[in-house]
Amino acid sequence: MRWLIGDKNFDAMAGWVERVIGLSPDTLAHILDTVITIIVYLLLRKLLKVTILRRVAEPNRRYGLSKTISYVLGLIALLVIAKIWLRADISLATYLGILSAGLAIALQDAIANLAGWLFIMIRGPFRVGDRIQVGTHAGDVIDTRLFMFSLLEIGNWVDADQSTGRIIHVPNGRIFKESLTNYTQGFEYIWNEVPVTVTFESDWKKAYEILSRIANEQSEKLDERMARQVRELAHKFQIHFRHLTPIVWTKVIDFGVTMTIRYLCDPRKRRSSEDTIWKAILDAFAQEPSIDFAYPTQRFYDNRQEGKPEAGGPKPS
Repeated sequence: MRWLIGDKNFDAMAGWVERVIGLSPDTLAHILDTVITIIVYLLLRKLLKVTILRRVAEPNRRYGLSKTISYVLGLIALLVIAKIWLRADISLATYLGILSAGLAIALQDAIANLAGWLFIMIRGPFRVGDRIQVGTHAGDVIDTRLFMFSLLEIGNWVDADQSTGRIIHVPNGRIFKESLTNYTQGFEYIWNEVPVTVTFESDWKKAYEILSRIANEQSEKLDERMARQVRELAHKFQIHFRHLTPIVWTKVIDFGVTMTIRYLCDPRKRRSSEDTIWKAILDAFAQEPSIDFAYPTQRFYDNRQEGKPEAGGPKPS
């Protein structure tokens, strides 16, 4: 502050302030220097933002530059203020320590993203081409960079994990905060299920045989590649698949008998495999007069007319 108003004028002002409020000249100088630093920071930030508004038309780039300027100028202002209030004979090591701490606080997101990139490169939780899910975002990895990776989104409003056409840019640091699911790493297949419900009056045993045949015909065949992947997976993780061939599970629900086809498929062929299986089911059931699809309905059941004789139903004549 002395260089701005002169030593004589500053000493006179400092003496008056000390007499009135008891503030020492050194403290007054620190306060005035701090105020000047803040004013310069605000003016520079405003000037640079106005310049960006005039010269940069693209909204996203303009926003990014504006935020960067605010962060950089704010960090410089904090370092200058810290220098003002610390002793003038501060050591270089101490000053560098303060600088490092300030950078770590101001750039913590960037540092976390860089650490995430190193983790992705070294540990390899996924690579370009893998289908993954991070938190609520799922998609195929199409790019990895220092601060973010990009996904071609799947799911959301589109059924059966098909692409939405949107590209999601995810900061690398998210892998430390969100759960990461990889659809294709280690074992390149996923289990998919197709539930089929028939009425209680249908011949469920025949339906079960038809569904088992269709599942074995239409699902992925167990080849040496799948078997090798299962063996490798068992060595790397405590995972053991007892059955890799398709299976049909049966259970009774409110309005019928549900038989669920469970089979292995390529993650990217989930919808097409369901489409093939359902077409085969519709064709097969259409030729069976003893099998009907069930759907939620309401009916009245008279046990005296419809029940078994031993359970209170009509006695055989």
